[in-house]
Amino acid sequence: MNAKIKILFEIKILFLNSVDLQPQTRNFNLVLFHTSVMLGRRHYRIKVLQALYAYFQGGEARIEVAEKNLLISLDKVYELYYLQLSFLLEVIHFYRFRMEESKTKFYPTPEEVNPSYKLSENRVLMQLQQNRDLAAQTGKYKISWTEEQDMVRKIYQKLKASKDLADYLNSGLNTYREDQEFLEKLFRKFIAKSADLQYYFEERSIYWDDDFEVAAIFVLKTIKLMSEDFREGDSLTALFNRDQEDNPEEDRKFILDLFRKTIINSEESDKLIDDRTRNWELDRIALTDILLIKMALTELTAFSQIPVKVTMNEYIEISKQFSSQKSKLFINGILDKLVLDLTAEKKIRKTGRGLMT
Repeated sequence: MNAKIKILFEIKILFLNSVDLQPQTRNFNLVLFHTSVMLGRRHYRIKVLQALYAYFQGGEARIEVAEKNLLISLDKVYELYYLQLSFLLEVIHFYRFRMEESKTKFYPTPEEVNPSYKLSENRVLMQLQQNRDLAAQTGKYKISWTEEQDMVRKIYQKLKASKDLADYLNSGLNTYREDQEFLEKLFRKFIAKSADLQYYFEERSIYWDDDFEVAAIFVLKTIKLMSEDFREGDSLTALFNRDQEDNPEEDRKFILDLFRKTIINSEESDKLIDDRTRNWELDRIALTDILLIKMALTELTAFSQIPVKVTMNEYIEISKQFSSQKSKLFINGILDKLVLDLTAEKKIRKTGRGLMT
């Protein structure tokens, strides 16, 4: 195993140690149905942690190269998002094809001769199919499901035989909200939980197993935020501006600043940590624990607009995913000491009302 593959493998193991991502404990009721979650600052912090782990373990001498790889890994999440959305549309395309094909059978059933077009004319689906932004991104990433029709067929067969589809087709309702809710259910039950689809993505990218749930949450959020006034020329990512303030340029700056400044301040952070861990040898503390503390230190001292409480809460929550119970308590204790000491030394300077709490 060469050094680069070894590092990638170790990073994958690091992510699989996350409670939410462990294959044996993966709980879609907890992960996929948390509707307030989308690709955001916590996931960006985790991606920076991943990139820092690779940087320090791999001995990469050039920060610029590591930064480029970090941005590529983030773009891969968005590619996965568009892949999942396009796969949803492909399943419905197959559904329509089979519906029309059934009419030409020698002995079609009355239901096959006069099928319900409710799903094929689902308003939200039609908006997505006509959306120019989605079409452009599909082209950008060269997305095609032509060679994966067996997988599409399996999802179609499960959908076609489901009580969910029957209930939807026979509900007697015809509203945008019903279309929206059914599409959410369809994606959750038949696509987000598809073992075949997850395996397909695992084979295509070492990171996509880790990001599958994040992209799925993003797709569900997209469906949830769609509205009847969404037009074919509207951007899909603009949907999220309706729900919360979101600035892609600010996010990109946050990611790169956090990554670069954590590296630049690494030696100083080592000294700060060493001074407060007299009973510990620094080289015996887990690398992930050290990196989480260094990232938190960087935010505390170099990001004046992020409240201390937010930084503390974020890294303690991330430590619950990537550290042992003992490590989590260690990180919490060290950060508490650092905040008290650095505040007294006026090395933590926050601008804005209430940011010190």
